[in-house]
Amino acid sequence: MVSARLGAIIALTLAGITITVAYDRTRDDDADASTTSTTTKVTIAETVPTIADPSSTVDVGNLTPATDGVTSTVASTPTVPQVGSAASLGFSLAGARRAVAVDDRAWTGSGEQVTFLFAGDTQFEGSAANRLEADPASVLAPMSPVMSQADITMVNLETSITTRGSPEPKEFTFRAPPSAFSALAAAGVDVVTMANNHGRDFGAVGLDDTLAAIRSTGFPTVGIGENATAAYAPYRVTIRGQRIAIFGASRVIDAALLGSWTATDTQSGIASAYEGAPRDRLLAAVRAARASSDTVIVYLHWGTELLTCPTGVQETLARELRDAGADLIVGSHAHRVQGDGFLDGSFVAYGLGNFVWPRGNVGAVVEVKATGRVINSYRWIPMKVAASVPSPMGDQQAAAQVDQWEQLRGCTDLTR
Repeated sequence: MVSARLGAIIALTLAGITITVAYDRTRDDDADASTTSTTTKVTIAETVPTIADPSSTVDVGNLTPATDGVTSTVASTPTVPQVGSAASLGFSLAGARRAVAVDDRAWTGSGEQVTFLFAGDTQFEGSAANRLEADPASVLAPMSPVMSQADITMVNLETSITTRGSPEPKEFTFRAPPSAFSALAAAGVDVVTMANNHGRDFGAVGLDDTLAAIRSTGFPTVGIGENATAAYAPYRVTIRGQRIAIFGASRVIDAALLGSWTATDTQSGIASAYEGAPRDRLLAAVRAARASSDTVIVYLHWGTELLTCPTGVQETLARELRDAGADLIVGSHAHRVQGDGFLDGSFVAYGLGNFVWPRGNVGAVVEVKATGRVINSYRWIPMKVAASVPSPMGDQQAAAQVDQWEQLRGCTDLTR
């Protein structure tokens, strides 16, 4: 798995551009709610030649490697290598590869299958906070065998990473220390989105601390950054020759806070998916990543709490993202599992429910296997949740839960 335990050697040679990299490489259902990390940053010692076109220059200072024998291009700060950089042009050990058209739904990339695991809302308040303080590695230990089996595991980290700041004027505010990243890494989580309605819960000070924690730990994080370029940039990684781009964005931000929370060219914040300029920026970023990626993923915070059916806003945005070139579209916020299935070739899971949350006793992760743009299979893996901590569910109970969730497709625009 491509986790925050990244360790890599990246070498670029302009003669044929060669990229050589060695790489180190989930979800829940339920009711509403109201780290100093062990990751080490690796300095890349290789010399990178100057490339004539400045727009094609790789900023090696922003690349953090990975291990386990898979190629990886990762940002060690919220500023991930931007679309258009040499790192995103589609070069691989096999040489140059052509751009992938938006309408080419049969594209299989390197021809190798990659397994993804997505989990829902995650925060470390209540009993989870006590466990985090005592031993970060133990918090999600019961789920580690499940989460570590995937090539890429992703969750929605719905909290500020800070011990300072003042709470924003909203009903619920969540925060956790940087050791939250250690807990996630120990469980096998590889990347998180922080584009949600809690990523800036403790104001400008809390946001500064969050961005500093991301930089210092090097934990792959999307949907948040010191400006819009960083917040709307994808996390990029190559696994078995498959070039993967992952985005995070939120369509849920308190109306009174929308202006101060949304990342702009001159303001730090989160990636918004609201109609207008923010959504246009997200769709443009997805279209740009499409050409240089074999699999494009968008993780959204959207919908209405406690509903098990998607809203019209979710369905519209899913179709826009699909048309822009997204292959996997997953989301959270409702604190309930919502329907999943296919949208004209793309896989959509409207609601992942809770993962680490103080309320509820049932959750899930969704596993998706894809070869480039082709979705080979997907399945729900139900969990039982006790004191915020998820663990695998027994086979008989899990089967009944999956049968129940299968019925949720009936109120969506998706097909089996």
